[in-house]
Amino acid sequence: MKSEKWTSTDARPSTTGDDPSPRTTGAAPPVTVGVEEEYLLVDPVSRHLSTRADKVVAEAAAELGDRVTTELTRYQVEIRTRPHTDLARLGAELRATRRAVARAAAALGLRIVSSGTPVLGQHTPPPLTTGDRYARSLATFRALDHEQTACACHVHIGVPDLATALGVSNHLRPWLPALIALAANSPYWAARDTGYASWRTLTWGRWPAAGPPPFFESVSHFEGLVDRLLTSETLLDRGGLYWDIRPSHHVPTVEFRIADAVPTVDDTLLVAAAVKGLATAALTAVRDARPAPRPQPELLRAAYWRAARDGVRGRSINLHTGRLEPAAAHLARLWDTALPALAPVDRTAVRAARRHLDSAGNGADRQRAAYRRRHSLHDVVDHLIDQATA
Repeated sequence: MKSEKWTSTDARPSTTGDDPSPRTTGAAPPVTVGVEEEYLLVDPVSRHLSTRADKVVAEAAAELGDRVTTELTRYQVEIRTRPHTDLARLGAELRATRRAVARAAAALGLRIVSSGTPVLGQHTPPPLTTGDRYARSLATFRALDHEQTACACHVHIGVPDLATALGVSNHLRPWLPALIALAANSPYWAARDTGYASWRTLTWGRWPAAGPPPFFESVSHFEGLVDRLLTSETLLDRGGLYWDIRPSHHVPTVEFRIADAVPTVDDTLLVAAAVKGLATAALTAVRDARPAPRPQPELLRAAYWRAARDGVRGRSINLHTGRLEPAAAHLARLWDTALPALAPVDRTAVRAARRHLDSAGNGADRQRAAYRRRHSLHDVVDHLIDQATA
């Protein structure tokens, strides 16, 4: 993820006008991928959340600099990686970054966990991080902020301009339910099993500009909609666009916000590989000016709900037929599309991670397996502590 900013004016390629699917020529540059991860802080004795995120961030910043920061609540720490063209180097940075944050937390007697939601109960409303933007958010969105102790894994794919970002978004909308199932890691909320694999997906979808992004007809369509959302005070600013795919408002990337925070670095790399492979295939489709699929919005929302409930071991909604099918069939089609677009070394790593997914399940499955050993939620937290830096 590059540091330079873009605007809607300089983002538009001069040869494409208003078309979100530009035609380009020449060899495509290597696709870059970067990740943001959010962690929860827990006390290893009580297993409850800790409010000392600012202290942990200050400690970790000595090693990580501005790649570590606070989040909405004082329970959360966020990290971001540099952009990488291969998954091995991305994985190396993620492991080093997780270790640095874990050391900073341990210096304060705390641990980190990577989970879409906290396992044990929390204070409502939660303690929010100080700052003008968070104060304005609370004043605007009120109780929505009270239920957002939720952590995500965001994957950024480098793109040359806004038109390309919107074209990639259009092509990848149908894959979002499969990515929800793949990354589902939030079965518990307020010390109870919700019955969902990704409860975070349901709670996050309450925001006014969240969930699946619209299908964008053009750059001006996107800009006009964002302007109206700002004018109507639905958004605080462009950073408040919480669609599950969005053009980043400050770096030249398209950002995938669909995934729960997942337990291990290997899990993060599997999500990043899926997104990178799908996005690489979509970039080719955009370059070739191939039309993007347009599933019915109502059916896409229904597929979201089903994926969030059932994860990888249930059934999913086929967006072409509207019928139920094994979730494994949807994921198989995802990998049929994503794998050919990845480098051979990345494909080898993905196959190993997929074997683990097939045997142990996603993060939600593993959290529930930890609970079943002694029917203890403390065991679930301990499992997540172990997994965070495994």
